[in-house]
Amino acid sequence: MIEVEDLTVAYGSVRAVRGVSFQVAPGEVVALLGRNGAGKTSTMQVLAGHRAATSGRVRVAGGDPYRDRATVRRHVGIMLQEAGFLGELTVAETVQAWRRFGRDPLPRDEVLDLVDLRAQARIRVGRLSGGQRRRLDLALAILHRPRVLFLDEPTTGLDPEARQNTWQVIEGLAQADTTVLLTTHYLQEAERLAGRVLMMEAGRLTVSGDLPTVLSAGTGTVSFAADRLPEDLPTDWPAEYAAGRVVIRTRRLDETAAEVFAWAATRGRVLPQVAVRPASLEDVYLGLTEDRQRGPVDAVPEKVGHR
Repeated sequence: MIEVEDLTVAYGSVRAVRGVSFQVAPGEVVALLGRNGAGKTSTMQVLAGHRAATSGRVRVAGGDPYRDRATVRRHVGIMLQEAGFLGELTVAETVQAWRRFGRDPLPRDEVLDLVDLRAQARIRVGRLSGGQRRRLDLALAILHRPRVLFLDEPTTGLDPEARQNTWQVIEGLAQADTTVLLTTHYLQEAERLAGRVLMMEAGRLTVSGDLPTVLSAGTGTVSFAADRLPEDLPTDWPAEYAAGRVVIRTRRLDETAAEVFAWAATRGRVLPQVAVRPASLEDVYLGLTEDRQRGPVDAVPEKVGHR
């Protein structure tokens, strides 16, 4: 549903996106991650048809999103970081007006229920909170049952309950075979929703892989409670002592956990409050930051088509 081949986006002499390539399969949810200025928004703008690519090939739902905008937009829902609303219209009036701009729209009250805005239907948009406006953005993005949905920071400004509700909406869309590409700074959100992760740095794709593959490149921990760092720990374990716990960081989590238990058993020790924690997406992201400071980052091989 989304094909990007050697995409470059330049603003004068500055190249915001540098030769990026990836694909997104039907019904797949992919998270596009990176720091501010990494090139995520420029990539999304090209895919949404708001900007022409400087070079490269882009296809969304089979068409060029910029040249074939009218055709492609029939199949696409877009939720950008900021949307322009008429503040004097009510929430219900805004949705009703938007329903006229595409085919087969959802019923007004149904979409308001999906984003938990039914109680605000009669409130003027100008009086909504930032989080409520964000939910209205989502309502308009999904109103015409898109085959492809672009979400740029979809839960910024939402409280935890509203964020959970938004996640459930996105998961429901994916189950109905909607293709979703989202950017987010909430790494927990990407880990919850995405089957595959892309990470950009300085306009380039530095990581591309399904979530288990990407997480396997991170550092997990094996830890246990103690009053000090044991003197007889193996010297090749990267152990540290903090806040009453011995923490061993490892990229071989299963093997290291077995080694720790074997070490304790041979000494007749019982390890209190043992915790074995796999790497999170945040661990991987921060690890890439550390690697970036030391030198070039190797990409995780891409696996296309996994949900």
